[in-house]
Amino acid sequence: EGRVEVYHDGKWGTICDDQWDDRDAEVVCRQLGLSGTPKALSWAHYGQGSGPILLDEVQCSGNELSLDQCKKSDWGQQNCDHIEDAGVSCDPFTGTDLQLCQSDVVGRTPMLWGWLSRLAGGRSPSEGRVEVYYNGDWGTVCDDGWTDLGAQVVCRQL
Repeated sequence: EGRVEVYHDGKWGTICDDQWDDRDAEVVCRQLGLSGTPKALSWAHYGQGSGPILLDEVQCSGNELSLDQCKKSDWGQQNCDHIEDAGVSCDPFTGTDLQLCQSDVVGRTPMLWGWLSRLAGGRSPSEGRVEVYYNGDWGTVCDDGWTDLGAQVVCRQL
């Protein structure tokens, strides 16, 4: 979750929240490789950005693969201030518990993508034991409560 920023013509910028809705959020989540319940947030919910506002009037149907395929104003054409920066929450792990089996790091971890992850001990780079880098060490992930959803997140990270 966070403020949505896009890269265009060598610079990062924000998106204005005019017309911003959950269908636009669905496309952002898909473009980032995240599943879950997409939620559009407006009025700089995640703080005001700086620099250019690159997009305005974004109107996705929700089926596009990227924001570039959505109806929108021309790049850089907008009538907004940063108080209108658009945000998104993809929220794929509401209520999911994962436990790390290493050292004293045990507990609720609502998302894995904040950590560097890798697969170890497999026959190919696309299979193996899931390991995460935390506090300077690599550790394994317990399989209690592990589901295909967790596996999908790790595969998207790699």
